[in-house]
Amino acid sequence: MAHPVTSTRGNQKQRTRKDLLQAASRLMKQGHKPSLEEVAIEAMVSRATAYRHFTSVDALLLEASLDVDTPDADKLFSARASADPVARLLRVDAALHDMILANEVPLRMMLAHSLERAAKGEAADEVPLRQNRRTPLIEAALEPAHDQFKPAAIDTLTQALALVIGTEAMLVCKDVLQLDDARTRKVKRWAIRALVDAARRSELDEAGMG
Repeated sequence: MAHPVTSTRGNQKQRTRKDLLQAASRLMKQGHKPSLEEVAIEAMVSRATAYRHFTSVDALLLEASLDVDTPDADKLFSARASADPVARLLRVDAALHDMILANEVPLRMMLAHSLERAAKGEAADEVPLRQNRRTPLIEAALEPAHDQFKPAAIDTLTQALALVIGTEAMLVCKDVLQLDDARTRKVKRWAIRALVDAARRSELDEAGMG
């Protein structure tokens, strides 16, 4: 389990990174390409902090453009949305899948950039190499079902789902398995249902042993 101080610092770094992305998006909407220094000023952080999170303005602007297209949980789940976790997770996966298809080239470039930083030994505990966009969506999908699982099971399920929902899973299906889009969607839907079923079975097994 992460130490509370470590977790708090990690959350703060994620928030700072998100602030930089949102600041870049605001400046780009004004019709010009901002410098990293201009983004730092807009985000109200130091220039050094901005450089720790993004080594170049091009990398920042590339990711900022993707950040805008990421599905929003509030829009995915209205007050009348289904409370069934599988239905909600399938909705998240479909929305992210469509976004990834529409932004495949810049997403591959973003992945290449993060892999390059990791290969150079830039420690992820200093600043996040990636913005975690999928987990908040997965958490929003599972929120109505929290009473169906113990907290530890929800945590494990959320982490397991992050392996099959998102860019990497789709690229494995496309590049490694060479599946077409219809088959890719079907495989991911199967995996999502299987993970939720496994989490439910683990709860029943523990209840039976109690």
